[in-house]
Amino acid sequence: MTEALLEITALEMTFAHPTKPGKRIHAVDNVTFSVSPGEVVGLVGESGSGKSTVGRCVLGLESPTGGSVRFEGEDITHAKRRQRERVATDLQVVFQDPYSSLNPFLTVGESICEPLRNASKLSKDEAMEAARDMLVLVGLPREAVDRYPREFSGGQRQRIAIARALVLEPKLVVCDEAVSALDLSTQAQVLNLLASLAKQRNLAYVFIAHDLDVVHYIADRTVVLYRGRVMEQGDAAAVHDAPLHPYTAALLTAAPVTDPIEQAERRTVRRELLSRSVSSAPAGPATGATGCPYAARCAFASDVCQTTRPRDTPVDARTVACHMYDGASGHPLVDAVPEFSSQHVIEGVRSHDAA
Repeated sequence: MTEALLEITALEMTFAHPTKPGKRIHAVDNVTFSVSPGEVVGLVGESGSGKSTVGRCVLGLESPTGGSVRFEGEDITHAKRRQRERVATDLQVVFQDPYSSLNPFLTVGESICEPLRNASKLSKDEAMEAARDMLVLVGLPREAVDRYPREFSGGQRQRIAIARALVLEPKLVVCDEAVSALDLSTQAQVLNLLASLAKQRNLAYVFIAHDLDVVHYIADRTVVLYRGRVMEQGDAAAVHDAPLHPYTAALLTAAPVTDPIEQAERRTVRRELLSRSVSSAPAGPATGATGCPYAARCAFASDVCQTTRPRDTPVDARTVACHMYDGASGHPLVDAVPEFSSQHVIEGVRSHDAA
């Protein structure tokens, strides 16, 4: 079995509440997953799910309040500056907004050369030649080294940001919403580029996004986050085509499609998934840190969801944090879990109506 390149174990990250002194916000809550060499792992969830905070903890931009981050077996959870500088060669990032991540006062060539010259003994001319080669690799002309970021489109600037991230030949790249600011056609081009580079250079990605369809396209495995907790993780195709957790199903129905009839159907299903509860407990957030964070929104929530934190239950090659899959939980739908596949999600909701 291949040794993990990145290991995240029981990661915790809390922040002080902005308006309530003494209260803390749990942005990341006991998150565990790993990334193997050359593997693409997608972190998916809506805004506030904690996915970007996980990425920032991996990059050292946040200091976790619990758990550990290991890279190539080395603990980098609270790495000091020298250790971070050493790891930075193999661990790079592509941010969401390429314009704000590129210095507008530096030429494209200077921006790409900056990390290369800091990490190696190349001369200025050698570094600039490497920058030209990287631009060709990401589909831009060699002459672009002499131009400024403002002279390029959003998609081209993101290609430049990718070139800068790859110039040090890293082993893992954190892509934090790297395509979400782009229009659909440009998004597809950049996704194809990232997928191609991953195969060519045996690159591993932690690919952070809010769109399950986008993650399905590029990822080998998917980790679904909600309010800082892992709801489901497993093979990307399986998670997309036959989600186990009701939240994953809701994410699937939220993804936009071009067919207006299918889009209307998805909206209807999404309303159904979020509209009812089999619980006799009053609506509201789960009790403390012990209940399921999704209980207040879940159409299939029961009393146990309000009071008991779901276990990570193995289902075939996946894990899901949902009482409906835990035979010992006492959930009323343990033996009649609705089917949430993309083909049968409506039938699954209707079967719940009849239950």
